[in-house]
Amino acid sequence: MNPHFNELTHEVIGAAIEVHRHLGPGLLESSYRECLCHELLLRGIDFQKEFKLPLEYKGIKLDCGYRVDILVRNLVLVELKAIHALAPVHEAQLLTYLRLGGWKVGLLINFNVAVLKDGIRRRVL
Repeated sequence: MNPHFNELTHEVIGAAIEVHRHLGPGLLESSYRECLCHELLLRGIDFQKEFKLPLEYKGIKLDCGYRVDILVRNLVLVELKAIHALAPVHEAQLLTYLRLGGWKVGLLINFNVAVLKDGIRRRVL
C-alpha cells in the first residue's frame, strides 16, 4: 500500500472532523457533503463531487445513476452518510464502488454521531 494513501485519508478525515466540529450531528447528508467539499477546497485538496460511476455489464458501460459522493485526487473514494448507525450494507456499498471504479482505498463517514471518529470506516480493496 502506497504511504500516500495514508496521508491522503488522514487529510480527508481531518477535514471531516473540522466540519463535524462546526456543525455537529443532525443535518442532511447533502449539507455535510457541501461543507466537506468547501473544507477540502480551503485545504487545497483536489476532489470531484458526485462523480458519475457507470456500471459495466458484459462489456457495456451503463449509466445506472450511481454517484460517488466525493472522489479525492482520483485515489480515495469518500462515501458520506447522516444516519442513525452504519450497517453492513453501507460497507458493502463502499467496497462495491471501489471495485467498480478500480480504486483501492475508501472512507465511509457517518456524520450523525456524537464523536466523528466513531462514524468513520476506512476500507482497502
